[in-house]
Amino acid sequence: MNRFSPALAPLLLLLLLAPFAAQAETLTDQTIRSFISSLETLQGMESEFDEMTEDFPAEKGERGGEMPDMSRIFSSSIERMKGHDLYNRLEDVVEQHGFANPESWAKTGDRIFQAWSALEMGEQSNTMNQEMAKAMEEINNNPHMSEAQKQQMRDMMGGAMSAMETASNAPEADKRALRPHLDALRAATDSDR
Repeated sequence: MNRFSPALAPLLLLLLLAPFAAQAETLTDQTIRSFISSLETLQGMESEFDEMTEDFPAEKGERGGEMPDMSRIFSSSIERMKGHDLYNRLEDVVEQHGFANPESWAKTGDRIFQAWSALEMGEQSNTMNQEMAKAMEEINNNPHMSEAQKQQMRDMMGGAMSAMETASNAPEADKRALRPHLDALRAATDSDR
């Protein structure tokens, strides 16, 4: 008879509960405030980041007229930054704001951006979907565009539609957590400051 080792019980329990723990992790007020505060600090370094991005190889979405993957907008930027001097500066900033590393900061940013997009679209999503469908129909029926031009426009529209779909999949808990912070988030990302 095979007996279950009592020493393995805690490990088995941990493995069974791990997926629930990952799902249960919510955006807290403190995490959101820390993220916004880090963005405000990074605004002061904006010109350095602009100079650095000139050195980045273009992502697929930036070359072919497609939109980049909006569900990973921060994470993909961090991946591209690795090995650059400013990655270390970013690491210092995000750690000062309570994040373990740039990758965890970026994942939080991805979630915040997704929830923010969902909230901003809100009730407008049906209207936006209708407008996108109408624009796609106009592209397909335009006799003054070549098939290559039409395909390029379809690709761009597909990227926009994908971004809208990604936003619409934002967890309700993330949207609820972010709602009280929208004004602060808008102020931190306002490029006219």
